[in-house]
Amino acid sequence: MSRSQAELPRLTGLLVLIFLLPVFPFSSSSSSSSHPQWVLQRIPVVIPQHTDARPAPHFLSQARLDVTSPCDPECHKKAPRPSYWDLRSLLAYETLHSNGRLTETAIGIYGYNPNSNTSPAYLTGSSGKAERSHVRRKRQIFGHDGRFSIAGQDFLLKYPFSVAVKLSTGCSGTLVGDRHVLTAAHCVHDGKNYVKGAQRLRVGFLKPKQRDTQQSSFHLLSNFTNSVEGDTSPYAPPTSDKMKFQWIRAKRTHVPKGWIKGNANDIGMDYDYALLELKKPHKRRHMKLGVSPPAQGLPGRRVHFSGFDNDRPGQLVYRFCRAGEETSDLLYQHCDAQPGASGSGVYARMWDGRRRRWERKVIGVFSGHQWVERQGASQEFNVAVRITPLKYAQICYWIKGNFMDCREG
Repeated sequence: MSRSQAELPRLTGLLVLIFLLPVFPFSSSSSSSSHPQWVLQRIPVVIPQHTDARPAPHFLSQARLDVTSPCDPECHKKAPRPSYWDLRSLLAYETLHSNGRLTETAIGIYGYNPNSNTSPAYLTGSSGKAERSHVRRKRQIFGHDGRFSIAGQDFLLKYPFSVAVKLSTGCSGTLVGDRHVLTAAHCVHDGKNYVKGAQRLRVGFLKPKQRDTQQSSFHLLSNFTNSVEGDTSPYAPPTSDKMKFQWIRAKRTHVPKGWIKGNANDIGMDYDYALLELKKPHKRRHMKLGVSPPAQGLPGRRVHFSGFDNDRPGQLVYRFCRAGEETSDLLYQHCDAQPGASGSGVYARMWDGRRRRWERKVIGVFSGHQWVERQGASQEFNVAVRITPLKYAQICYWIKGNFMDCREG
């Protein structure tokens, strides 16, 4: 018996004691209902049990920047809820190491009851029929292009734009730790095998080539971003082509088996996320993870994300839009986006009553523009993978390396 197997009963007992402790939701001392708030909740535990070596990947196909699926929102809602054993299989994960070695890790789940699904989408129902996507020809821009190009040192190096990074496979990502980047699984794995460039994957940080002298513009942009997260504003920052990327190699890449098992189709779309561990710290402020609230709980019902759209090379592109339909794992919206933005962290800014401050948190991963054929017509969606409590527990463990720091989402 291995040491990890011998310690498993003791660990299980510890977990039982932890889950018997009472949980108290936080509240602010004043009018807490005046602000949309992050709701503190107890997170289940997802921890590795054993790791085995797997055959080396092929790295043959190119990364796809658009992902198609035959399953629309109604299809996803009708999918059977996974059992406890299904979830253990879906949340098991592969790890690609920078030397080409591949491992597969089985996981255990504690403190989660699949028979009492508390996903916001199941509790509140879909927001949906009134927000159902209209039938359109395939496109990524819905009406007027509402994207904002972010340029200049005073913009790019300031939070929250500084958390957006570019992957060498052509996608985007978001800093969620001192050396960790959250992105979409399809940016490194096509559902069957790892794509070209995944072994020598690099993460790019956009920086100006020379000092931008427009010092006063940052205050306008700061007001703009804070405004659109609670109200609208017509201001768009100036653009510049004086940009370059500084690259850091990825040391490890984690991909959930739910993506690989699903082969990018049907329920596999629920697991289109991956976490990269960099070889060295990036020394920038990162964004915290958060459990995705129901769409109606978001300020203005809006979501936000920044990425590197291919039609605007050398520019960071920010956008926000109203969230539409949702399932327990996916969020549909009509945010304007082009290929290259997939993998961006979808975030919201809400009031943290315990810390008594406004806080931005990543609540999903932008998967990309998808379309399905229904009765000869194309129905299209922009889709983000929601960070559920179980996904939060898994991603947080990948970042922290222990479950005790991942108990509150």
